[in-house]
Amino acid sequence: MIKNGKYFSLPDGSDDDFKSLFMRVAATGIGRPVDHDGCPQGPWTPELLAEAISQIDANRTGIDLRTVQLWFKDNEKGISTSNIRWLARVLGCNDPEGSSAWQVALMRSQARLAARRHSRHRKGDKTESEHVEPPDDMAPEQVQGDVPRPGFDLARVSEAIFSRGSPLNLPASVFAGAVALQFVSYFLSIHSVTYLRDDGITKQVGFLWAPNWTVVFLILMPIFFAFVFDQVTAWRNENRAALLSYIGEHDRSDQWMRRVEASSCTYWAAFLLCLGFAGVFQWVSVRLLPVLHGDGAFAIDWGSLAYVRPDEYGIFEQAAFTGAAYLYMSLCFYLFIAGLILLSNLVDDFAHICKALGPQPSVAPFNEAQSAGTRIMRGILRASVAGLLVAMCMKLQSLYVVTNAPSVWGWLISDSGSIMTSFANLLDWGDYSMPTHFTSLLVALMVGTVYLYAAIRIGNAAHVQVPLARPTTAVLFLALVYLLIGVVAGFSIFLAIAIVVAVYGLFDPYFGSRYERQVVRLHVS
Repeated sequence: MIKNGKYFSLPDGSDDDFKSLFMRVAATGIGRPVDHDGCPQGPWTPELLAEAISQIDANRTGIDLRTVQLWFKDNEKGISTSNIRWLARVLGCNDPEGSSAWQVALMRSQARLAARRHSRHRKGDKTESEHVEPPDDMAPEQVQGDVPRPGFDLARVSEAIFSRGSPLNLPASVFAGAVALQFVSYFLSIHSVTYLRDDGITKQVGFLWAPNWTVVFLILMPIFFAFVFDQVTAWRNENRAALLSYIGEHDRSDQWMRRVEASSCTYWAAFLLCLGFAGVFQWVSVRLLPVLHGDGAFAIDWGSLAYVRPDEYGIFEQAAFTGAAYLYMSLCFYLFIAGLILLSNLVDDFAHICKALGPQPSVAPFNEAQSAGTRIMRGILRASVAGLLVAMCMKLQSLYVVTNAPSVWGWLISDSGSIMTSFANLLDWGDYSMPTHFTSLLVALMVGTVYLYAAIRIGNAAHVQVPLARPTTAVLFLALVYLLIGVVAGFSIFLAIAIVVAVYGLFDPYFGSRYERQVVRLHVS
């Protein structure tokens, strides 16, 4: 019987325990997709079953591969009540009646397994270690045989942010936080402020005029997060499962979540770097201490107005606002780096599966790999373009505050006019300290590294031919423009061209190339 494109069969009402029933069901392939003849596409394997359970929309926490592997082994480990529900959904092919029937059958089989296990324990057939009672605070899943899930795993949480719920949740949250900061700056009267320097130059240093706080968090960051979210969900729920269906059991790839969890130290390092150094340490050294002590080699902007105008801007209000802004910024940039890490995990997973596809003679997996590879690179290209624009905005603001220009736009306009007089001459920025300048360089390096890594891994993957000449040239051009900002006179001309290239790249990441849409065709005689 076929339901929802999958092989379905009602439980036979036998008196088997969970182990016997499960092994028979897994071997039969109940709940597996069917081929054109209506037969299941092979038996269940731990990896396939874990993927199927994790893809259930209502199951927000997924399931650990080790838990599923225990079901396949010849042991006395059972199944938890919560996992019975998910397994019944898979075996019932998402049909309410079928799922209900399998849930009853699984619960009865688990009860028979528990009764037989208890009976054997009473007869003293088990070893002394198996007689030890579980602790009182042990979770029911552990008593019944499931592998305990960690209480808090930053890698899992980060992955869930980019793969669970609506695609609008993360971009909308970042946008809402940026809008909230705009409103607070307006209430504190620092949204648009002109400052008269000691040399007689008047500069616009308002919060709304800073591109690294407006353009970045209102436009570029939400766009970046939307692209990463789309890539992770498409790979996790669609492309990966399609490729795994062509791989034999002995060549099957590791589970996606295990690959993400393997980068747990990287996620923690990024979190501590963003929150501890880019957030707290930078706020204290750049914003708090100069205001409290009345000194510091930092240019005046919206965050240090209380230093030069203590009678107009309260120190407490200024410190509280800058603290909230830096906390928001540090969390956003952690998510930014987490998105780059996830893209790297995704590329690793894809390359691993492509390697396993090597001995497959069928045309179908080649076409699936080609489609998945081009889609992955398309998303990484768009994310790289958005990331480099973020770095440009950060560098632009960090250099503007030390110029003689009255505003950012005035600086760019006057710089474009210098093409006829002092084009390409080096500019002098004085002795000011500019930590945002260094941070922008780190952002550009991270984005460029992830793009280069993806281009090499996917470009060298078997069966995948992605046109990378044009997009790589565009990425290199954007990186060059970033380096030229504020370094030579006339850089704004290149910046304008870079913006046009970037906007075009967001809509057409392959820059006019249509080669990625070709499908592998093999003629078998």
